[in-house]
Parts: sequence; structure tokens; C-alpha cells
Amino acid sequence: MQYRRLGNTGTKVSSVALGGWINYGEGKTAQEAAQQVIRTAYEKGINYFDIADVYGRGEAEKEMGAVLRDFPRHTLVIASKVFWPMSDDVNDRGLSRKHIMESVEKSLKRVGTDYIDIYFCHRPDPETPLLETARAMDDLIHQGKVLYWGTSMWEGSQIAEVYQLCERYNLYAPVAEQPQYSMLERERVEREILPIIEPRGIGLVAFSPLGQGMLTGKYDKGIDEGTRFHRETWARDRFFNDANVTRVRKLKEIADELGANRAQLALAWVLRNSGVSSAIIGATRPEQVEDNVQAINFVEKLGNEVLQRIDAILA
Repeated sequence: MQYRRLGNTGTKVSSVALGGWINYGEGKTAQEAAQQVIRTAYEKGINYFDIADVYGRGEAEKEMGAVLRDFPRHTLVIASKVFWPMSDDVNDRGLSRKHIMESVEKSLKRVGTDYIDIYFCHRPDPETPLLETARAMDDLIHQGKVLYWGTSMWEGSQIAEVYQLCERYNLYAPVAEQPQYSMLERERVEREILPIIEPRGIGLVAFSPLGQGMLTGKYDKGIDEGTRFHRETWARDRFFNDANVTRVRKLKEIADELGANRAQLALAWVLRNSGVSSAIIGATRPEQVEDNVQAINFVEKLGNEVLQRIDAILA
């Protein structure tokens, strides 16, 4: 495993992280299998585990936390998130001081830890002043309940604005942004996000680096029953189309030449960007973890010529 600094902080995260988005909740991965995925990830050197209160309505935090408690706490970087509604109550949502302060206590209890390493604002909240959110996050850090805070799927202008507010009022600033970033979702990150966060020392943590599985090649011949695209129409509608099928098929030739599979190629492509601190995978089987962590071995093989060929395919 390779470890990278989380932005300009001194904390290092595994270049490949394990996320809890797809594993937990009704109709998701069986509990025993999900637990084995977590143990395999830890054994393979993954130290960064990424969850959120909304994943499985708290089940991701509970189930992942139950396994992570078996490992020394100092060897883990645990991230969770706050924003999405957790009940029908009018204040049980968003990035108000009230919701943040109440949500972190619930997340700490579900995970079974005294502190969260990275606490992400899961989306921007247009109904809450940025300064209110930043002050709440700063207070959590002073209280020792959170070590760092970050943003997820924020606009570049919003990140710049909140960073400026933190500098003006001497508050702890966000150290990470978590956007969707992959071969099939690159323009926004490369055009808008990286130019904002890199000069400010904010690290990028990419989610869905495999395009919800599209980039693995599993849909080359269509959508089989029981697959994610069969279950979840939003993912199918976003990624499955004739153009992407053609692109992914063509990527196989490059992957074969490098001695990689397409999942490893896609992860290596994300990690070749120096602004990326970590890429979050979502595995349902231990073998997927074992396969994905090898992606870092192919980053150095992505020279200019190979990257130009990839760009031509993706264009």
C-alpha cells in the first residue's frame, strides 16, 4: 500500500480507501460478507475507512464501527459525513450548528469511537450561512470530537469562500474535498475543483473512481440481473450508454498491455493525479479489495503516451 498526505496535513491516508456506501442497509451486502471485506481491507494496508450517517440510515457506521473496534484506533483514519435528512424532523438535516452538533454525537456512538478523523459536510447547504457551518466544525475540532473537516460535492466557489472565511476568523479550514471523479466523470473536477483546492493545500478524496462499476468491464455485454445497474436505475441512467460501453471496451487493450485489469487501470488513472490523496472503492467481496489495492502498482506505467491514448478513447 502507498500512503499519501491528506492535502497539506501531516496525516497520511492509504491511496486506496474503503467506503461503506454500497455495502450496508436493506438489500445490500450480507453482514458477514461486509465484515470480511473490512478485515481484508485492513490486512491489505487500507487505513482510511469512509462512511456517512445517511448510508443505510446509520447501519454503515454501526457495522463498520463494530469491525474497526477490533483494530488499534491510532492505525485508522475514519471519516463520516453530515447533511442529508436522518428523520422527518425539520432540523434533522442540513449544516446548521444544531444539526452538526447533534449528528456528530450520534455518529460517534454508532461507530463506537471518541473522535472522527475527517468529518465531511456531505453537500453544501443553501439555507445555512457558511460561517455558521465553519464555526461549528471549528468548535468540534477544539472539542476533540473531530480532527479535520472537509467538504463533499461542493462547488469550487463555495470551497474558496469558506476557506477565506476560515482565514479571516482564524478558524480551522477544510482539508479535503470529496467529489465524484473517474475516467467518466472528470471535467468538473479537473476544470473547477483542483484549481481551487490544490493552491490551498486541500486534498481530493475521489468517490466512485470506477464509475459505479462501469469501468470494470462487467457491463460489456449488457446488464445482468442482480447487478448494481439492474437494481439501481439512477446509476444505470448515469453511466450505461453505448458511448461508455465502447470506451470501456477499448480501454481493455491498454489494460492488457500494462498487465492490469480495467478496474486497476481506472484506479491508477485517478491516482496518477498528484492532487488526489485517496480513491474510495466500494467492495462487496474480499477478492475485489485484493484486486483493487494493486492499482497503485500501475500508476508509474501511465506515461504521457499511454495517457494520450486514454484521453483519445475517453474524448
